Amino acid sequence: MRTIALLLAVMSLLSLRPLNAQPPANPAAGAVWPQWRGPTRDALVRGPAWPDKLEGDSLKQVWRVEKLGPSYSGPIVAADRVFTTQTVDKKTEVVTAYDRKTGKELWKTSWEGSITVPFFAAKNGSWIRSTPAYDGKTLYVAGIKDLLVALDGQTGKELWRLDFVKEFEAPSPDFGFVCSPLVDDTGVYVQAGGCFAKVDKKTGKVLWKTLKDGGGTMGSAFSSPVFARLAGKDQVVVQTRTKLAGVDRDTGKELWTKEIPSFRGMNILTPVPYGDDGVFTSTYGGNTRLLKIKSDDGKYATTDAWSFKYEGNMTSPVVVDGHAYVLGKDRMLSCVNLETGKEAWRTDERFGEYWSLVANKDKILALDNRGVLYLLKANSKEYDPIDKRKLAESDTWAHIAVCGDEIFIRDLNGLTVWKWPVK
Repeated sequence: MRTIALLLAVMSLLSLRPLNAQPPANPAAGAVWPQWRGPTRDALVRGPAWPDKLEGDSLKQVWRVEKLGPSYSGPIVAADRVFTTQTVDKKTEVVTAYDRKTGKELWKTSWEGSITVPFFAAKNGSWIRSTPAYDGKTLYVAGIKDLLVALDGQTGKELWRLDFVKEFEAPSPDFGFVCSPLVDDTGVYVQAGGCFAKVDKKTGKVLWKTLKDGGGTMGSAFSSPVFARLAGKDQVVVQTRTKLAGVDRDTGKELWTKEIPSFRGMNILTPVPYGDDGVFTSTYGGNTRLLKIKSDDGKYATTDAWSFKYEGNMTSPVVVDGHAYVLGKDRMLSCVNLETGKEAWRTDERFGEYWSLVANKDKILALDNRGVLYLLKANSKEYDPIDKRKLAESDTWAHIAVCGDEIFIRDLNGLTVWKWPVK
């Protein structure tokens, strides 16, 4: 009987598989990058080992799309297509889907949307910033004027849109919609309209809003939320302009909050949950710290496990073997032991202002905003560079996507796919 039951269970699982589904010829090539910082939103790739070189034939260009308008949105990679955004003529936001194998355009859709950022941020441009999220059917795109648009991933048809400025009667954001959407089975989580909100993914209706954080310059915070299980509770962790918080995913109830000092609310990077009760973060004009969250019968308390004076800036860190690798405001790479709070090392070399980081086992890929790709050893004893290569002539502020044996890079002028020999 047990054998029959097992056979029936296996047959049931197989019946759920699409009739036309075929296993990928190369499992590495079947990997996807559906959201900000990858499948698990921590910039960790759990796949075949990476090679040791970037130069020469070790990294070959597959295809490139030229003459795109500028964008900070990282490419979104599905099984058969790649999505990217752009701002055209300083007035129109465009979303395009390309065939993953060939780079052929599949569809394109657009809407009017632009702002002019404050003068002191002018060098960072006035174009679309947020990286979309894709759940396998629907692409959720954040327009710069606090607009969230849901598009059919196959056709580009608009399913719904939500204007947070109108919905919440909030001032138009001075820096635009920067937070990248986070999606689960029921909703889309974003910082927009001067608060943190959950939106019904099917209808665009606001399900709840919390953590009001002002409007205008103080609205539409920069940091992107993440899911975590802390102190035994599933929650969404979000860093606003002024605080770090854990929020109940169903109700929007604030479970805990912690004030996080920063210069002009420059809490930019994505916080990283660590262990059963920790969250790592670092701020512009503030400290680097590990926050501990405890719960006693549903009453939460937060304490700093440790902190020290080091300013993170825009680079969201990767954590490998209990060590966080983060590029700070000083443009040096720092390695921090998350258990002790001690800085293991910091480079003497200064890099660009921003890195997008992806780690796989004991290696790290880092795309510098100057268009240079670095390959590093995740070594907690010393800075251990392996190789580097200049891959783009224009700036590369968009987050890199690494899918098995393919690397997707969106520079300000185009989108390029590279292939390298994973093992």
